[in-house]
Amino acid sequence: MAKCQNFDCCRRPAYTAWTMDILHALVLGIVEGLTEFVPVSSTGHLILVSAWLDAGGTPGRKAANDAFDIVIQAGALLACIGYYAPLLIERGKGLISRDETARQQARRLVSCLAVAFVPVVVVGLLFRKQIKALLFGPAPVALALAIGGVAMIGVELWFRRRPPPTGQLVDLTPRSALVVGLFQCLSLMPGTSRSMATLVGGMLSGLDRKAAADFAFLLAIPVLGAATAYELLKEWRILVDGIGAPAIAVGLVAAFVAGWASISVFIRILSRVGLIPFGVYRLIAAAVVWMTLLGQPQ
Repeated sequence: MAKCQNFDCCRRPAYTAWTMDILHALVLGIVEGLTEFVPVSSTGHLILVSAWLDAGGTPGRKAANDAFDIVIQAGALLACIGYYAPLLIERGKGLISRDETARQQARRLVSCLAVAFVPVVVVGLLFRKQIKALLFGPAPVALALAIGGVAMIGVELWFRRRPPPTGQLVDLTPRSALVVGLFQCLSLMPGTSRSMATLVGGMLSGLDRKAAADFAFLLAIPVLGAATAYELLKEWRILVDGIGAPAIAVGLVAAFVAGWASISVFIRILSRVGLIPFGVYRLIAAAVVWMTLLGQPQ
């Protein structure tokens, strides 16, 4: 039997045998937008929905799916930028303002975002491969959903027995931002939720619920931007061959529209009822995952 002379073709995963269905991309885009800014884990939900849609298959197909799940975060990122555009413009003007108070507020926000951003970048770069290999699956997601649900309910009940935190976004210090950044590292485990980790970190730092949510969402801008850019540079060929431009475009648009709506609704709900409903949802979701995806006979 003649041996293959083109060693690259033997090593390259079979990306070209499949491109993502538009409806599949639409569903994943909506799921990303709805869950990115809600403390229920967007990555976890994308992994689970892909499993329910049977989007696994060959290693090449799974790699393309995993890359797509990260890249469509750009749609949610643009929604966040659009929603917070007035605040971002105000702080941007403050950086060059002659008013000392405006300059201090702008510089403090920038420094807090920078301090909170660094830990997740360092940990993510060091352990990205291990996280993808070991934690991108239904079992770790179900476990993280359950643990996070219990933690959120516990934190909310604890805060309700104490004087409510009154800290506003302008009160956040770099030291408190570092606490938020360290909490954010927990979100690298799929199913944990970046929103949940940063919200809890912000509340423990003395911010009220809305201020904690605002900082969590503003922090999403550099975090999601860096993650998306890194994935695009590293997995561009996989995305082009294994997903296709039309599906990527549909996923991005769907994530943008759903993300904008999600931010607006979530902040109103959070201010009124707190974290408990989202903790209960996580426990229910963990049970559903266990029964439908993990409880099936092998």
